[in-house]
Amino acid sequence: MIIYNLNAQHIIPKSIEKEATIALSHYPKLSNTKITFQFKKNIKKSTMQARPTFWSFFRSKKNREYVILISEYFKIADRQYSTKDMPSNILIGWFGHELGHIIDYRNRSNLNLLAFGIQYLLSPNYIIEAERAADCFAVAHGMEEYILETKNYILNNAEITENYRNRIKRYYLSPEEIMLMVEQRDL
Repeated sequence: MIIYNLNAQHIIPKSIEKEATIALSHYPKLSNTKITFQFKKNIKKSTMQARPTFWSFFRSKKNREYVILISEYFKIADRQYSTKDMPSNILIGWFGHELGHIIDYRNRSNLNLLAFGIQYLLSPNYIIEAERAADCFAVAHGMEEYILETKNYILNNAEITENYRNRIKRYYLSPEEIMLMVEQRDL
C-alpha cells in the first residue's frame, strides 16, 4: 500500500487519499496535528475509530498524535464490503465525523481524556454524548452535506441490518437535528 504524506503531518493510504484530504480541508486547525489513517482488519461494532496514539497520550495535548483506524471490511446483511470501495462522499462523511472526535480530544487534558475513555467504555449515555459531539464538530466545520449523505446512506439502505441502523439512530445526531443546527448556524 502506498502511503501519502500531506505536509509531513497526515499519513494517508493512497486508496483513500482523495476522501481523507477533502475531509481534512474542513479542519484547518488540524493541519499541524499528526494524524495517521490506518486500515485494520476488524473494529468491533464500528467502521472507524479515532484515538490518540498510545505514547503520545503521555505528551502535552498540543503534541499528541492521533490515529484513525478504518475497518478494512464491513458487513451489510450477509455481504462483506471493502471500506475503501464505499462511495466517495460516504467516506468523506465518516472521516469528517472521526476528525470531529480529534477536535474534541485536542481540547482535553490527559486526565480528562483518560476519564473520557473510561466513561465511553462503561456508559451508553456517554457514548451518545461523545458521538453526537463529533457530529456537532463536523457540522460546525461545514461538513453537513457529507454527514447527511452518510446518515441517509445508512438509514435508507435496505441491505444494512436493522441492528446497525438502530445503533446509528441511538448514538448519533439525526438528519433533522443536523438540519436544525445548520439553520441555527446560518442565522
